[in-house]
Amino acid sequence: MVVFPNAKINLGLRVKSKRLDGYHELDTVFFPLPICDILEIIIQPNPAGNEKINFSSSGLEIHGDTTSNLCIKAYHLLNKDFPDLPPIQMHLHKNIPMGAGMGGGSADGAFTIRLLNEKFNLGLDADQMISYALQLGSDCPFFILNTPVSATGRGEIMEPVDCDLNDWKFIVINPGIHISTAAAFREIKLNPNAAPCHTLIKQPIENWRGNLVNDFEAAVFPMHPELEDIRNQLYALDAVYASMTGSGSTIYGIFKELPDLRGIFPASYTCFSIDKGVAHRLS
Repeated sequence: MVVFPNAKINLGLRVKSKRLDGYHELDTVFFPLPICDILEIIIQPNPAGNEKINFSSSGLEIHGDTTSNLCIKAYHLLNKDFPDLPPIQMHLHKNIPMGAGMGGGSADGAFTIRLLNEKFNLGLDADQMISYALQLGSDCPFFILNTPVSATGRGEIMEPVDCDLNDWKFIVINPGIHISTAAAFREIKLNPNAAPCHTLIKQPIENWRGNLVNDFEAAVFPMHPELEDIRNQLYALDAVYASMTGSGSTIYGIFKELPDLRGIFPASYTCFSIDKGVAHRLS
């Protein structure tokens, strides 16, 4: 069985306060984008000993120990409560840049839960899958619903929002810069009285610039000025709205018509265009 874990962007991201549990109280709107990884799971025909997962990957290189991969963690998380899950072969083709604020790893983990639930008839409803997903990470529950939502708390308290951007086009730029989320949080300025993002997106999109804010931009742009340059270049190309997603380093722009990007950004950047719900990799 094959699924296609997709990316997300944040439409605004306010950091309201520091919580007693060490997390931050957030306010954002998660919006799915059709930039996708590919995840396949089949039953292992000849499992070796007690090995439960045979994991492989292709596409973008996945750094770090595979035991920290959220797909593998998702399997083991479910296997604790469903010990009859059979040994599996899992292959992940990575297309979504990692550590880029696009939620690629979170999507992979959440889609693993969804796929295992469907393939092996576990009978989990959405709330139960969200509970498992939250154990993987704060962004993971969104990908169980995978529709535009207003998110508060750590990002796990979600309410559907009406946000139809089907008639708009997107440019998504990732320059390959690694952003330390911990360092970004250290530089963040809390905004307890910021207007809720879900109310701001109800305004015409032409009003979002300057009003719909990602608080991490003020923290991250001084550390990596090229990110602000990318956002400014998107505005120079007539973006109606442009912003960083998550804690970076991906910048997206929303357009009435797609611009010609030839010669604008270095060849080392990963660039996508999205039109009518279809994503194309430009570089």
